[in-house]
Formats: sequence, C-alpha cells, structure tokens
Amino acid sequence: MNLIKNFKIPLIYGWSLIGGLFLVMFSWVSPVFADASKVPAFSAGNIAWVLASSALVLIMTPGLGFYYGGMVRRKNVLNTISLSFIAICTVSVIWILWGYSLAFGPDAFGGVIGSLKYVGLFAMKENQHSRYDGTIPSYVYVMFQLMFAIITVALVSGSLVERIKFSSWVVFTIVWLTIVYAPVAQAVWGLGGLFQKMGALDFAGGTVVHIDSGVAGLAGALVLGKRKGYMKENIVQPNQLGYTILGGALLWFGWFGFNAGSALEANPLATSAFLVTNTATAAAAIGWMIAEWIRSGKPTTLGMVSGAVAGLVAITPASGFVNPIASIVIGFVAGVICYSMVVFVKPKLGYDDALDAFNVHAVGGAWGALATGLFADPIINSAGKGLFYGNPGQMGVQLLTVACVAAYSFTMSYIIFKVIDKVMGLRVDKETEAIGLDITQHDEAGYNF
Repeated sequence: MNLIKNFKIPLIYGWSLIGGLFLVMFSWVSPVFADASKVPAFSAGNIAWVLASSALVLIMTPGLGFYYGGMVRRKNVLNTISLSFIAICTVSVIWILWGYSLAFGPDAFGGVIGSLKYVGLFAMKENQHSRYDGTIPSYVYVMFQLMFAIITVALVSGSLVERIKFSSWVVFTIVWLTIVYAPVAQAVWGLGGLFQKMGALDFAGGTVVHIDSGVAGLAGALVLGKRKGYMKENIVQPNQLGYTILGGALLWFGWFGFNAGSALEANPLATSAFLVTNTATAAAAIGWMIAEWIRSGKPTTLGMVSGAVAGLVAITPASGFVNPIASIVIGFVAGVICYSMVVFVKPKLGYDDALDAFNVHAVGGAWGALATGLFADPIINSAGKGLFYGNPGQMGVQLLTVACVAAYSFTMSYIIFKVIDKVMGLRVDKETEAIGLDITQHDEAGYNF
C-alpha cells in the first residue's frame, strides 16, 4: 500500500506539471494561430486567372508592333516592330530591379513614389500574399503589373517611328519607366497613392497607361520634329495593312486580360469588365466607320481597326465601373472623337504624331477617364459612383487626375527627350531616314524581292 501511495503522489505532481506547461505553451501559441486564421487563403482560381491575364496582356505588345508596323513605309517595318519588342526586354529587367518597388512598393514620398523596399524583389517571398489582393501571391501581382508597364512604354513609340535612333529609344525606355511611369502608377493605383486617396477611378489604366503614354508620345514628336516631307507629300503608304489588322486583333484579344484581369479575381466583376470591353470596342469601330463613311464616301479597314483600338482605350478606365449600355456610348463617342483628332485637328496643328499615339491613346484615354466619372454605376462596382448616379464630385476628381497626369507626363517626357538628344542624339540623320531604318539601324530588310 505504501508503494502504491508513494507512486501516486509523484504521478499526480507529474501530470499537474505537464498540464501547467501545456497551458503556458497554449498561451504562447494561440495568438499565432489566431493571426494565421486572419490571413486569407490563396485561391487557385484567382491565381490561374491573373496568370492567364498576364499572358494575354503580354501578347498585346507584339500585337502593337504588328499594328504599328503595318502602317509605316516598307523600309521601316522591322525597326517599328523592334521598338515594341525591345521594350519587353528592357522593361522586364528594370521592373524586377527597381521599377516595381517604385511603382507599387510602400509609399515613401507623399503618395507619388514607392520606397526601395522591393529592389530586386529580395524582400519578397514567393508565398507572400499580395498587398493588393490577398488571394494571390505577390509574384503574381508583380508579373501582372509588369505587362502593363511594358505595353505603356511601347505605346509611346507610335509617335516617334521612322526617325528615332534605336539606341536612343532603348535608353528612353529605361529612363521613362523610372521617372514617369512609376510615379504615375503609384499615385493612381498604389495603396496610399495621391490620386488613389482622392478617389480617382481608373480600373485598368486610362490615366496610368493611355494618357501617360500618349502625352509622352506628343512630347517626343515635338522634340524630334516632323518626318522629311511631312504634310508636303503623302509619305505614309502602309506597307502591309494585313499586319495592322492582325495587330489590332491581337490587341483586342489581349485586352480582355488587360481589363477583366484587373479585377484580380475570377469573379462577377471580371465578367462585367470582359463584357463591356468587347461591347465598347465594337461600338467604337462602328463610330469611326460611320464618321469616315460620311466624310470620304467609303469605309476603310484601317479606319475600322483604328476605331476598335480607340474603343479599347476609352473603355479601359471604365471597364470595372460601367454597365453595357454605357459602354456602347463610351465606345461610339470615342470612335468619333479620335477620328476627328486624326482627320481635322492633327493636320491643322501640324504636329507629326506618326501613328497617332497621342490622338488615339491620350485623347481616347482622357475621354474614357471622364466618362467613368459620368457613368460609374454603383450596382456594377460599389467603389465607384458617377455624376449620373448622384455623385457630381467624381467628375472633379477625374478632371484633376487627367490634368495632373497629362501635365506631369508631358513635362518630364519633354525633358527626358531633350536630355537624350543633347547627350547622344535622338534623331537619325537625313541620309539614314531616306534609306530607311531597317537597313541603317539593324542591317536587315523587312521584305526580300
């Protein structure tokens, strides 16, 4: 009996000690479990959708190369396509080194530029949740936004083709991404960005992509000057409109990732953005076609595809906020406005915006941004409420954002072009321009006859 009694006492004390240790350990560990439960789980569907959308947006840049390349003279077709292709390469590297950190890193300076926390992505883990949507990894968001940066830089080339030095263009892509694109992206889209805090609505890039690039293109065209013989002879004889139509089709296809992917989730909002993107594009092609048909008596294939691109541009900022009927209005008006810019305003003012990057992207993007302030429907997206739904103040925010982005992009782009021109020369010489940039810049020919 004494043996049993002596054994029970230490046994009771032992279990009491174990129980106490367990309670202490639970008090330490339970907050960890509580915090972990607050972290959203990754969504395989959302990851797959945003990755697919990234690929769709990437195909837009080669599509842009073909779209632009078909409209230039035969002697410049390869050079024109290469301006888009090299943008993929330079921007892809700079984005990882410092571009993403400046555009989407934690805000460092007044909502207009990110910190250097994510330089080289060293501080980012592959399983880290994105600050912009917790159901996808940060790497997925980095990749998605990279594609936007690429196409934005490439768009600028449309104003500069047939006369810019290839080496100068390469330098421009690096500098402009850093000084112009990154701050605008941070201000409009970044968490805590200047215009983001004001409530600016830009679902997929009306200001960040289209106004930004289109205005930069105009600045470059003014610094470069007009092409030899511009407005004195019909120098723009498209070498292959089939390329342009193919490029336009690739842009239309890729744009679904551009707009619907900006929902960052496979959800009803992505579906709505997909639908209105297609609707506005079709309406804009019809608008441009009708305006051209009335003026010249015949509709052209170039006009129809140009109208479609104008519609894609205009619906971009509005795609996550407007209903299908509004998208028809936005698209149709965009087609008419951009056609009028190309046919009436551009010849009167005399600037050589070679392939109408300013006339279509800056003007179409501005119309789309303002139209978002008019038509944003809270039923489609509770984050946006436009003038026609009882919020007149939204128009003021949209106007301010458009004006500030345009002014910043033009001023800084003009300075960048001027500095590059001073340091290494921006424009090819007259003999090179006459021979063609395919042979003189790349030692190649687009066609062998």
